Amino acid sequence: MFVTTDEIKTHLGAELVDVISIGDETLLTAAIDGAQAEAKGYLTAYDVDAIFTATGSNRNALLLIFVKDIAVWHFINICNAGTSLEFRRSRYNSAIDWLKAVQKGNVTPDFPVKKDEAGNVTNETPFKIGSNPKRGNYI
Repeated sequence: MFVTTDEIKTHLGAELVDVISIGDETLLTAAIDGAQAEAKGYLTAYDVDAIFTATGSNRNALLLIFVKDIAVWHFINICNAGTSLEFRRSRYNSAIDWLKAVQKGNVTPDFPVKKDEAGNVTNETPFKIGSNPKRGNYI
């Protein structure tokens, strides 16, 4: 597991985790699994299996923080006992914005690249199509 239930306590106090989960750790585990799945959806240009199977200090520190933020957001939606929903919503939105920037190619994190069965890089430079904004020559 990329993020453990004990690591969530860096983002949400242990007493709040206990209050919200009512002692049922599967609720927190489900929130973590959902957060990882959500993050994976934005990172398909990278080797998500290698990214999310990394453990300890081999994990990307920024992605770890953002996955925790997303997991906490999903978890506190069960019950908002003593948490600042506005602060958590802000952190969740920041995490999603970062993932979207990675997806668009505006941010290039230090992630393993995707490779095919032969070990060749499959998506070294993604092909993008775009254009300039529409001009209004006639006013």
